[in-house]
Amino acid sequence: MLYRNSKKQIFYPIVLVTVLVLGVVLGLILANRGEKPNLLVYPRTDKLSNVIRYITDEYVDTISMETLVENTIPEVLKNLDPHSVYIPAKDLQSVSEPLEGGFDGIGIQFNMNNDTVVVINTIPGGPSEKLGILAGDRIIRVNGKNIAGVKFPMDSVPKLLKGPTGTKVRVSIKRADVDDLIDFEIIRDKIPIYSVDVAYMPTLVIGYIKINTFSKTTYKEFLQAMVKLTERGMEKLILDLRSNSGGYMDAAISIANEFLPADRLIVYTQGKNRPRQEAKSNGKGFFQNIPVAILIDEYSASASEILAGAIQDNDRGIIIGRRSFGKGLVQEQVFFSDGSAMRLTIARYYTPSGRSIQKPYKPGDDEYYMEIGNRYLHGEFQNADSIQFADSLKYYTTGGRVVYGGGGIMPDVFVPLDTNGITPYYQQVSRRNLIYRYAFKFTDEHRKQARNLKTFEEVDDFMKKFNLVNDFVSYAKVNGVAPNSREIAISKLIIESQLKATIARNIIDNEGFYPYIRNIDETLLKAIEIMEKNNGNLLDEALKVSQVFIPNCLPVVCYNIYVKNELITNVI
Repeated sequence: MLYRNSKKQIFYPIVLVTVLVLGVVLGLILANRGEKPNLLVYPRTDKLSNVIRYITDEYVDTISMETLVENTIPEVLKNLDPHSVYIPAKDLQSVSEPLEGGFDGIGIQFNMNNDTVVVINTIPGGPSEKLGILAGDRIIRVNGKNIAGVKFPMDSVPKLLKGPTGTKVRVSIKRADVDDLIDFEIIRDKIPIYSVDVAYMPTLVIGYIKINTFSKTTYKEFLQAMVKLTERGMEKLILDLRSNSGGYMDAAISIANEFLPADRLIVYTQGKNRPRQEAKSNGKGFFQNIPVAILIDEYSASASEILAGAIQDNDRGIIIGRRSFGKGLVQEQVFFSDGSAMRLTIARYYTPSGRSIQKPYKPGDDEYYMEIGNRYLHGEFQNADSIQFADSLKYYTTGGRVVYGGGGIMPDVFVPLDTNGITPYYQQVSRRNLIYRYAFKFTDEHRKQARNLKTFEEVDDFMKKFNLVNDFVSYAKVNGVAPNSREIAISKLIIESQLKATIARNIIDNEGFYPYIRNIDETLLKAIEIMEKNNGNLLDEALKVSQVFIPNCLPVVCYNIYVKNELITNVI
């Protein structure tokens, strides 16, 4: 949800800095008590200028007021709540890019292999693709500077290749089967960042959409994905919000509106200085009758929880997954003249039933950030009844079902964490990142054939020619992991699915990755099972399933460790 800054809001940063600097300086004065006469600090507007002047004139060492303020503002905000933050000017662009839906760059996905930048894929329609840069190309020099084989820091690559639209960068590329380096002059352009990872049909009638964040372009991307799946025969939808940490509230509200009849409450916000503001459905949604299931986990937060809460509280669909993060605070962003910004919590949001899902916190206490780990240690990832709810946090959906607030969205269906197939052998190859490294090696060795593959079916037919698991075991042995036939047999499905998914992502991006990962994604498989069994009310069928798995019907679900792995490349 977007707000316009009032005069009061514009002066919030000034007031905070005033209090901040005053506290630091008074501490310095007290620490050196007796060395100087007491300082008479005048109230209101004179206080800050007098404090700054006194520090400048009298402090024992040279001090940068700019550094003092930059270092201390984050501490002030930290002691308000966990989500009020200060963003320095140097970080604002990178922090904002995912929410803005794009950035200025050359349009490649890359990774660093043996101290060399390797193009994994080019962004469709981007400047690199238009110039003929190919997957597998090695970037050797940038603007004449050698960056290959010299242990060039990976996080420095974007600084060299990103830049304002219309500017130029020269790169020298090594391509297989070409003796000399190939020089390209790339004119940077706007590169889109997509918040919809994939939209495909896991069955003939069930559509699947994965949303990774809620940005300015998310609602448009969602509608495009829905049209695509509808044309392919979609009758039911699984919307995956796992690991989606949120973003713009308006995007979540717009998507919720597509599923709800007229005049249904979606969310409302309220704060000490902000009167209650409600968002209601307008009855113009295109998908009011399609059955929908939403997948969440402990990293689903903020806007993800707004969407899930709106669907759940209105009894419009089912929620499958583990208890969500529990962020029920609304931030407003204000900008400073130096290009920095502050996101200050100005309200809480509430789901239609009236529940705040913000989990407890103590200002300044780092325990807040350890809470998810504590859930695991407490056994929540395996047993729903390890979660205890107070009656004071009990609320009711429009249909009279009990839901709870005070700590995230509780799913309707619990799928316990699947540890089948996890062996010491699998853990060793995972810790060494060997699955990803082998997948890259395999793709790199088959670039010529891979360039002609455009669909999942083509990639799948191609990979059937190889015994990937046996080849991988040999590769792992060379890289320090001895074979264990018993453990390999137990972990074969996981290893094979991850190998194929990663290779397919290297060739055709997420359109190849997710169909393979489906085979080991227990949460998605459970959602498909529920939808395929349902011939009437989807929610009724879900509750029958949840009763089988959870006798007391307290909902949670597993976080699938295979989906959230480190397979994502960098984009510039």
